[in-house]
Amino acid sequence: MTWGLLAAWAVHDAEELATMAGWARRARPRLERRLPMVPWERLVVSQRHVNVSIGLMGGVMAGASALGARTGGRSPVFQAALVAFGVHGVVHLVQAAATRGYTPGAVTAPVVVIPFTVWALRRLRAAGVPIRGGPAAGAWSAAFPLVLAGVHALAHVLTRPRPDRPIRLARPGRPGRPAAGSG
Repeated sequence: MTWGLLAAWAVHDAEELATMAGWARRARPRLERRLPMVPWERLVVSQRHVNVSIGLMGGVMAGASALGARTGGRSPVFQAALVAFGVHGVVHLVQAAATRGYTPGAVTAPVVVIPFTVWALRRLRAAGVPIRGGPAAGAWSAAFPLVLAGVHALAHVLTRPRPDRPIRLARPGRPGRPAAGSG
């Protein structure tokens, strides 16, 4: 069950990996008209940024799952990651409702994220593992949005264009290949 968190996260984030960059680019004009108070320019991310941020978050989830496996699910970090994962699924549903359409992650949220979280919490309780509550659990759970923000900030730093590196141009008709003579 503890490694199931990593597996469920991987299924969910595969959807985000496949859809996030393209969806953000296509949806931005509609969302700017519908919800003008939201800073949508921050929403648009490159596929490279998506790849790096999902990879970094995979490391976080692998670490949380490993702590859960090592402690029989008692780790406060594992439990916080599990609860945050479930809350993240609910956030996806709220986002889809607010935008009145598909948002990346909205398909796997109700069929993978939320059901897995509920099942895992029930398994922990059935095994007699105390589900941590109180201020300490709240602090760990509150840390996960900060972890997510940190992952995206680090991905931004790692994927931003650098002035000391020439931009690689694709040859016409050959997407993804550098043009002759480019860096």
